[in-house]
Amino acid sequence: MKTKNKKSIFADREIMTEAERELLSRDISRVAEQYFELEGRAHLDITRSENGFSVCILMDARRIKKLWRPQN
Repeated sequence: MKTKNKKSIFADREIMTEAERELLSRDISRVAEQYFELEGRAHLDITRSENGFSVCILMDARRIKKLWRPQN
């Protein structure tokens, strides 16, 4: 059976909706909380760049958490 070249399911866009930004912020904060004691959620700055997008993620943290190595 022949398969045609299909375009990406998601079309290229220039902006993220507020709901998408909120979801991304929550996801990033959840991961960052493993390493930092955060004050609030991550702030996103997404701008168009020459090669696509520049994504800057800013977070306020009170401290860096001590990480424990897994026991073997």
